[in-house]
This record gives sequence, C-alpha cells and structure tokens, in this order.
Amino acid sequence: MADPSSYRPKPGEIPDSPGVYRFRDEHRRVIYVGKAKSLRQRLANYFQDLAGLHPRTRSMVTTAASVEWTVVSTEVEALQLEYSWIKEYDPRFNVKYRDDKSYPYLAVTMNEEYPRVQVMRGHKKKGVRYFGPYAHAWAIRDTVDLLLRVFPVRTCSAGVFKNAARTGRPCLLGYIGKCSAPCVDRVSAEEHRELADEFCDFMTGRTNTYIRRLEKQMAEAADDMEYERAARLRDDIGALKKAMEKNAVVLADATDADLIAVAEDELEAAVQIFHVRGGRVRGQRGWVTDKVEEITTGALVEHALQQLYGEETGDAVPKEVLVPALPDPVEPVQEWLTGRRGSGVSLRIPQRGDKKALMETVQRNAQQALVLHKTKRASDLTTRSRALEEIADALDLDSAPLRIECYDISHLQGDDVVASMVVFEDGLARKSEYRRFQIKGFAGQDDVRSMHEVITRRFRRYLAEKEKTGEWTDGENAGTPETDGNGEIVATGPTVTDGNGEMVATGPTEDDGRPKKFAYPPQLVVVDGGAPQVAAARRAMDELGIDDIAVCGLAKRLEEVWLPGDDDPVVLPRTSEGLYLLQRVRDEAHRFAITYQRTKRSKRFRSSPLDDVPGLGDTRKQALLKHFGSLKKLRSATIDQICEVPGIGRKTAETIAVALARSAPAAPAVNTATGEIMEEEPGTMGSSGEPVAAGAPDERRGQET
Repeated sequence: MADPSSYRPKPGEIPDSPGVYRFRDEHRRVIYVGKAKSLRQRLANYFQDLAGLHPRTRSMVTTAASVEWTVVSTEVEALQLEYSWIKEYDPRFNVKYRDDKSYPYLAVTMNEEYPRVQVMRGHKKKGVRYFGPYAHAWAIRDTVDLLLRVFPVRTCSAGVFKNAARTGRPCLLGYIGKCSAPCVDRVSAEEHRELADEFCDFMTGRTNTYIRRLEKQMAEAADDMEYERAARLRDDIGALKKAMEKNAVVLADATDADLIAVAEDELEAAVQIFHVRGGRVRGQRGWVTDKVEEITTGALVEHALQQLYGEETGDAVPKEVLVPALPDPVEPVQEWLTGRRGSGVSLRIPQRGDKKALMETVQRNAQQALVLHKTKRASDLTTRSRALEEIADALDLDSAPLRIECYDISHLQGDDVVASMVVFEDGLARKSEYRRFQIKGFAGQDDVRSMHEVITRRFRRYLAEKEKTGEWTDGENAGTPETDGNGEIVATGPTVTDGNGEMVATGPTEDDGRPKKFAYPPQLVVVDGGAPQVAAARRAMDELGIDDIAVCGLAKRLEEVWLPGDDDPVVLPRTSEGLYLLQRVRDEAHRFAITYQRTKRSKRFRSSPLDDVPGLGDTRKQALLKHFGSLKKLRSATIDQICEVPGIGRKTAETIAVALARSAPAAPAVNTATGEIMEEEPGTMGSSGEPVAAGAPDERRGQET
C-alpha cells in the first residue's frame, strides 16, 4: 500500500487549467482517469488526510504510485479525452458498464450492393443503418417477419445469396413472397435498394405514408374487381399495423428523444435507456455498473452519456436527452453532445406531462434491473458460501453464520415507532421467519432504547423456548410463565400471541413439522446502525445471559461494520461478497420496517368513530357520510334523521349516535399557525370520514427512518 505523500506533486507544479489526469500503480498500469475544470483544485482533493477521504477514494490513492496529467484548452476537450483514455486503458477504479455490447440491433447493410436485413451485435459498422437496441433477438425477428410482406428485402447470408445466384433458384422466402429475390434478378439492384430505403423509412417512424399508399391501392384493386390483390393488400396493411402496435405511441408530439434513468445503492447502479423515435419506443437497453469511486447521480448520468454517444454522430444522437439528474457542470456535456450530433441537443430533466410519466416508467425498469441483478448474484451458491465465509473471517466467528437476523427501527418524527426482524438462512431471505414489533416500553424517538427493547423481547422468547423444551432451566422459576416489561406472556400454553400477533409461547415445531416463530437462535445478529445500536443490542443479550450469539452493526453512511466494544469499525473491501450480503440483509430489514410503519400510520389517519360501531361496514359508513356530507353534521343529526339513510335501522342509528357522542371533541380544532378555529369540511375528511388534522405529518413532512 503506497503513501500518497510519496508521489504528491510539488506545490505549483499542477496547472490551474482544464485537463485530464491519470493515476498509475507501481506497475505503470492506469487505474483511474478523471477530468477537471481546474487540475490544481481537483488533484488537491486526493492528497488530503486519508481519514477524511471516502473509503473507495482512499483505496484508489493508496493503490496508486504516481499521477500525471494532460492540459487541454476547454472542458469539452477534457470530456472527449477522458472518454478516449477510459476506452483505451480500462481503469479498474472508473465506472464500468457491463453488457454494453450484448444488446441486439436490427441492422440494414446499406453499404452492400444488395442491402440485407439482419440481427447485429457488437460495434457498429460504417454504412449500416441500425434500429434498436432490442431486449431480445426474437423481438427483432418477429418485427422483420411482419414487415417482409410489404418490404421483401433480402435477409440471407452472402453464402446463400451466391449459391442461389449460381443455381438460379431462390430460397424459400423468395418462393413465398417474403423476399424480392434479387439473387435471380427478379428485381434490379436499384429496385431492391429502394425497397431497403422504404424499410428504413418505416422503421424510423414514417409509417403513415406507406399505410395510406397501401389503403389507396387496396381501394383501387377493389374498384377494379381485383379482389385477390385487394385481399393481399389488406393483409399487408394488417401486418404493418401489427408491427406498429409493438411500439405504442408514448409521446404524442412525435418526439425523438432518449430517456435515461438510474437506480443505485451504495455499491452498484443500474442504468436504463429508452430510445424514442417518432413518439414511439424503438429500443431499450440497460447496464449495471460497480460504483468503484464515490460518485453522484449526475456523474453516473455523465458516464452513461459518454458510453451511449462516445462513438455516435449525426441522427444517432437525438435532439433531446432526458435524464434524472444533470451533470455538474452541464454546459460542457451539452456542448459535447451538440458537437457529436452536428446541431443543438437539449439535455434536461422532465418536469411534467407525458415525458415525466415516461421517465417514471424508465425509472421502474432501472429499479427492476438492479433488483434482478442482485437476485441473480445472490442466488449463486458459491457466491453465498464465499460471502458467509468472508463474514466469519471478518468478525472472527467460529463458523459461517448460517442464520443471520437483522433488526431495524422505523418511525416518523417519533410517531408510530416500530421495528423489523428479517432472517437470512444460507445467504437467502427466509420471509416466513420475518417478524415485526411495536415499541411499547416508552414514547418518542430513541433508536438505541428501541433496539434494546426489541432485542430483549425477541431473545426472552427464545429463552422461554429453551426452558420449555428442557434445554435451559432457571431453578425456582422453571415452568413459571414469564412476562416482559409490558406484561406480555412469553412462556405459557401451546400458542399465545401478543397484541401485535407475535407468537410469544412456542414449541420447537408446529404439528405439521414447521418451526415455530422464535424457536431457533441465529449465529449472527445484525443491527442497522453504528456503535450505539450495537452496544444496546449486546447489552440486552448480556442482561439475558446470552453470550454465544455474535452481534454487529452496519452503518449506512460508509458501510462500516461495528463490533461491540471496538473503537474502530471493520472495513470490508468494496468487492467483498460478505459486505454485499450484509448490505442486502440490512436493506431488507429497512424495507420491511418502513412498510410496517407506513401501514400503521395510514390506519391511524383513517380511523373514525364509526369504526367502533359493531356491524357497520364500509358501505354503510360511506352512505352515512355521503348523506350528511361530513362527520360534524352526522354527529349533530337526530336518531330519526340517521334512520333516513338507506340500510340504517333504528337500533343501528342509536348505536351510531352513542358512539359519536362519546367521541365528540372537547374543544374546537384550532390551526396553531394562524390561530383560527377550523370547521370540518367534506374535503378534509379521511377515507373513513375522520377529519385530517392540519398539523398531521404526511409524505411531504418529516422523514422516515
């Protein structure tokens, strides 16, 4: 590991101008390429105290052994040179997009005497028209099969073409009318090229011209009583329309644009691109990249733009590029794109309308691609085994943690505090073992106390199971039902649940052989948080006398692993499968906790005094509120007036009146910001009829944790 100060340039050596820099390792291999508006200011950031650097940046500068730079005149030149060097050197610490050449294109070889339609992959060739990329090659073949009825362009290889020309017999497609058979001179080279041009025009979005022309020819054939020809033209029109339906109109103004979306976590990012031409989605592609360096969403977008358009010119670069975040600065990138196209290119974030809605679709595709990538990676048995072994080595465990439990606390500004427990066995999620908790021991926001309570409750039940099965006894208290601080029974009859539906008295297995809910201990407990949360979890287990279960925490900011009693965290390598597994466990616990917290909050906001009326369902609740207009007017109504609502009898009306009288507010609601007394209006009611408080938190206020 090199000391960055050993190769730090002397003061004044680095110019204060735009340029591109390269870090090299001890073997002179380029490990990182970057650009800067000011080389002096940018490189100075790398040679500060190592403790202040991001772990990924720290790893890069300690791997490097030298740095060099090249001065350019403008930021656009720096962008171009950076792209060229990344392609040339393939640096290990730069963002790398995988599978960037795997997507198939529909290609028309206009550089040949007899253009051919085919599926092509890999680098683009000069003189070939490309359409796509497509997600699957079969999608191209389906489209081509439909279009060959109308545009019978050659699709055969050079060998088949020469053999047909030599024998004077066309291939099968020539006999069934899906090839114009230029190989046997049924059409001339000029006529065949005209067909290829029309095929390309149709694929670029100029579809209505050909459909109108065929419809006119069909009408003329019918007038001339050439019904067979008219029927054939009708089928051709149907084939074109079917091909068009495969790419529905998404932008009504026939826009040519590329939409780029990014889904990311701490270590990886998925990029999805939709190519829209003539208002229709003509192609889609996606990449997954390792975030080897500390990088923003805008920088990821910039790298994606370089990857997309670094070797493109002319119309291959669209007039409009829509992105989720703009590079900083955006002007050089926009100028570079304009230079690639040869005319103005708009690079912006969609704010409203159809383009914003389509961007949301692209974003969902990116998120799904990231999830799918992680699922595939996690499903590999060898990878999971290596991950567990790496965790055992890093945490100094006696064996691989085959069962891992992770806990997370969630709340909204201290309200509806809940916790989650997720379980991973053999590196895979065991969703049937997931549990959720309500924090009952205190009110307000205190993640450390909440973690202590949850760990205590979970492992008290585990000890109750050991006592019941005879694995553990406690002298005088053996066989005595045990309760926690909230009065919940934790060891009694065959099946007892608390108010949250958590099973608190369980044997090792159900009657059908399935394990009970808290029957088995984990080898490792992971908490979402740093040293305070880890200390709270360890203290809870020590108080219960449990010393054979390891505890660690994963801090989200720098992905550090904290152990009880240690002043410094354990930093796993970025490429560690063990770190990746811990991240998945932590993120799943966070997702499960957030979901439960949102469910509780939505139920609280939707509560209504009518919920306490026995036998009053949602249909009759809505009928009451629709009849009276608001809960306030319903509360002031007489029993006879309530009986006027269809479906409400006198006994039910009396019950409703009693329930509303009990829930009547002691004082009028007051807006604390303005001091005015608020009236309950129909528009302020929740879905169950209860007015929503003006100060109540919603999705736009506060922050969930």
